[in-house]
Amino acid sequence: MKQIELIHQQAVENTKVKIMDDIENFLGQLETLPEFKEYLDKRSTYISQIWLNVWLTKSTNDFSKRDKKAFLGERGYVVEGVDRKLINKLFRNEMRDYKPFNTREWIKSAINEQDWEAQYTLARKSFLKKAEEDRLLEKKAGIKEKVYQVAHTVLSDFQESAYLKIRHEMAKDLKRILNENQKYKDIDTYMLEERLTVIGSFNSDDYRTMADFFDELTGEIHQTASWGRFYFEYETYQYHFENSVLKYFTVIAAEVVMKHLDQQILSEYEEVFADRLSVAETKRIINDLTEIYLDGFLFKLQEEYVTDLLALAELEFEERAHLAIYERDLAERKRRKAEELAELERKREEEARMLEDIFGREYNPSLRRNVRYILHIGETNTGKTHHALERMKDARTGLYLAPLRLLALEVYEKLNAEGVPCSLKTGEEEKPVEGANHISCTVEMFHEKEFYEVVVIDESQMIADKDRGFSWFKAITKANAEEVHIIGSKNIKEMMLGLLDDGVAEIYEYTRDIPLQVENKEFSLKDTKKGDALVCFSRKQVLENASKLQNNGRQVSMIYGSMPPETRKKQIDRFIKGETSVVVATDAIGMGLNLPIRRIVFLENEKFDGTRRRRLTSQETKQIAGRAGRKGIYNVGRVAFTSDISLMTKLLEKEDKPVETFSIAPTSGIFERFQKYHRSLAVFFELWDKFESPKGTNKASLSEEKELYEYIRDTEIEARLPMMELYGFLHLPFSSKEPALIEQWLETIRAIVADAELPEPPVKTASLEELELSYKAIGLHLLFLYKLGRKTEAVYWERVRTGLSDDVHEFLKSEVKNYKKKCRHCGKGIHVDSPYQICDSCYSARNRKRTDNRDRWR
Repeated sequence: MKQIELIHQQAVENTKVKIMDDIENFLGQLETLPEFKEYLDKRSTYISQIWLNVWLTKSTNDFSKRDKKAFLGERGYVVEGVDRKLINKLFRNEMRDYKPFNTREWIKSAINEQDWEAQYTLARKSFLKKAEEDRLLEKKAGIKEKVYQVAHTVLSDFQESAYLKIRHEMAKDLKRILNENQKYKDIDTYMLEERLTVIGSFNSDDYRTMADFFDELTGEIHQTASWGRFYFEYETYQYHFENSVLKYFTVIAAEVVMKHLDQQILSEYEEVFADRLSVAETKRIINDLTEIYLDGFLFKLQEEYVTDLLALAELEFEERAHLAIYERDLAERKRRKAEELAELERKREEEARMLEDIFGREYNPSLRRNVRYILHIGETNTGKTHHALERMKDARTGLYLAPLRLLALEVYEKLNAEGVPCSLKTGEEEKPVEGANHISCTVEMFHEKEFYEVVVIDESQMIADKDRGFSWFKAITKANAEEVHIIGSKNIKEMMLGLLDDGVAEIYEYTRDIPLQVENKEFSLKDTKKGDALVCFSRKQVLENASKLQNNGRQVSMIYGSMPPETRKKQIDRFIKGETSVVVATDAIGMGLNLPIRRIVFLENEKFDGTRRRRLTSQETKQIAGRAGRKGIYNVGRVAFTSDISLMTKLLEKEDKPVETFSIAPTSGIFERFQKYHRSLAVFFELWDKFESPKGTNKASLSEEKELYEYIRDTEIEARLPMMELYGFLHLPFSSKEPALIEQWLETIRAIVADAELPEPPVKTASLEELELSYKAIGLHLLFLYKLGRKTEAVYWERVRTGLSDDVHEFLKSEVKNYKKKCRHCGKGIHVDSPYQICDSCYSARNRKRTDNRDRWR
């Protein structure tokens, strides 16, 4: 290898240089010439070791890993897959004995007796010169330290005088800037992605204190550092004044220090440095000391009123007069701050009264004292809803409030099938039935002015839901009925008793007639049997697992949240009729669906809740597992898990934590009172965030409403729509995470404001995703139509939507076995049985990249 010979020769030369440096150092320290042999004897250890150190270091560093492996491979070592550290160790061992350089013999051949004496003379001369230079440097450092110590004492007493001078100088600078410089438009970031725009001259009335002015941009660019990285950004006036204060203070500090230096220090300085001490040199000596005071000066400067500084700029500097002005300004500033704090406190108190007036009194429950509340409390699948509905069927008039459109539809069909005329009403549809005195609707459609003999409120534990819970609170506390039947889980009992006070007439507590048994064997998909419901937590997982089962000869029903309710019902009916033997579902199965399920199987123990992926809670586990078993069909409900059986069993057995809070949200009464003070939704959202939720309540976040509001804020839409009407559009219950639906929402509102025809919802049917998105688009269109009272048009679009739900159902019946699992990186198809979410090509590419990165950093 030519490379090794070249590196070896370089190591030899480096070794010779180090030896010659050692000889010079050895000779220079001696007052008399030593014998050559004395050097060899005293430095023998160093001389013998120096070659090995230089050679091993250079060969290890200069050879690449590949070259080291090639070298070792030629000598019979197995090097593939061997750790880098071991490769280096083996290589160093081989290098130890590779062509050693005899340093002792080289010294003898390189230096003769005459050279030795001449070398001593040069070395001694160099040594004495360096010693003299070191003594001089020590003297210089000593004198600088004396100057520094004087500065330390002087500057500590100079702060008041210094700030008076700084204040006057910065006042003049501020006046010049306000008169001569341009003002730039505010930008969100000071990084250079956005170009600055001049918007005119400065107006001093816009700034109360210097702190207000510091955020303005100078128009200059400067370099700054963050976490060890340098980048450029637009400069603010805070940076400008920071530099100006430091620059000015270092000059006046150096001048005052020089005045306090005694003649002895000045003479010593001149003697040692052969020059007189100047202001510039004094600045350099005390530089780090002056920086200590910078933060204090800047803090004082940013507290200054702009008007005070502009008045000061007109005056000549005279310390005694400026001290009197400063003390007067401080006293005035203290008085003004006291007034400002008092005004701020007055505004806070006024705001607190306003918040109490607008929001506070809304959430004290005002129960109708002539209402009989009947609680139906118990576990999932225990007949609670059935018993409440039986009482409603016997009543002259009745209202059923459901958490889901699907359950409202189910009760609507059940009552009509049993000869009790019942209408349906949700935000997206109305199905009036002639002669009906009963209505099935979603809980958000509740209206307190309508009277019913019996009201049934299902899944009342949803009162704790952060965004929808207030609908349950309002329905429970403002129901206009003779009897209100409240259905909920066991952990809602104490909350209801506290909320309803003496209004609870009866409590029915339900327990499962059918026991739940947890299987002690981990479930695998091949263990699937008739009557199983397999639960996962995404639509994608539902389709993948259903496809696997159908390709293995199983007939499968599917249930997931974004599925059209009509399709969901058809999928359920197929399972009930025996057309399918297995259900694959998300946790949507846990809310009110009563199916003949033999066994609930948790394919996953974790779910993504919109923020993070987390383990299921005890309540969620029980809500889903409770769907197992059906009296007279499966008298034991079975539950299986794919992992962590012991832990998940504990969650099933864990006592539910009582619900202790309910959610609150804005009401029409709140908006009516708010409009006495303001007319802006931006202000409303701001006040809602400030309002402190009463004890035992949680405010709805209104996050979706706020996000939608940003699309129309300060636009013609906001200007032309009444505030309550605009909020109603923001509050429409549609999937605002879908960009296409947001665009449709915007186009529809623009049409409403322009008094134009509403845009028709886009309908595409090429794939399951397009079918489901089209269904949602029509649903959003129907929300607008019903809100605008255009029921005739709504009937047409309901028929179109029904057709789409049929198409989704047919797709799931026939096409799901052809479902293609896709790589999450490149979108290429993956076999549906693959346990991985990325394809082999992407996996290999990722591994190659990781390997390359590791090699790069070695």
